[in-house]
Amino acid sequence: MAGPPFQTDDPEPVDYRHFEVYSFASADRTALGTGLLGPAVEVNWGAVPNVQLHLIVPVAGSVVPGGPVTFGMGDIETGVKVRFLQETGGRPQVGIFPFLEIPSGDARRGLGNGRAWARLPLWIQKSWGPWTTYGGGGEVVNTALGMRSYPFAAWLIQRELSKKLSLGAEVFAHAGEGTASASPRPSAMLDAGGSYNFSPGFSLLFAGGHSVAGQSETYAYLGLYWTWGMTSAKP
Repeated sequence: MAGPPFQTDDPEPVDYRHFEVYSFASADRTALGTGLLGPAVEVNWGAVPNVQLHLIVPVAGSVVPGGPVTFGMGDIETGVKVRFLQETGGRPQVGIFPFLEIPSGDARRGLGNGRAWARLPLWIQKSWGPWTTYGGGGEVVNTALGMRSYPFAAWLIQRELSKKLSLGAEVFAHAGEGTASASPRPSAMLDAGGSYNFSPGFSLLFAGGHSVAGQSETYAYLGLYWTWGMTSAKP
């Protein structure tokens, strides 16, 4: 399992005719304020082999020092993950995971962007026994008032310690989101976290970290994960 609870994503789509559901909350805090998501629901579906459809419907929150605390509907996230190169013994798997944020949250209350925006990444992954590493980067395209387009990059390594527990650490860096954001300046963050499997299809996910360069920024994620599907299905 890759992607959540980390900010780094991976090129591996959900298996064909399988589902993933996450129920989660996350927070991103800087000196200018804290952006919250949660309760939020993420759904991923293996629509065809090597292609995953993606949807997040969140409640959002905004906490500004000395200002109001607001909660309400956040921006809905839609996306498609496509793996175009399969992993082999000597080659990583490679894919793209573009997504579009629909401006369903109220930007005037700090609950949304105010205009649709997109993230366009390329991700690479390789595994050796219990070890998995993945990462990449790309461009955020954002033309909303007070926001800007910017590059980002990330890399992660994780290890399966047992059938139940996996732990990992990542570096995630971005070049600043714009003056209307609580994260306007560049930041490089170091996060750690993992997953605990209660059963083969049900897990607890957790992660947190803080910036090691650039503006001061803190990240946290806590969620539950379910997966199921037709394991005997053939493409």
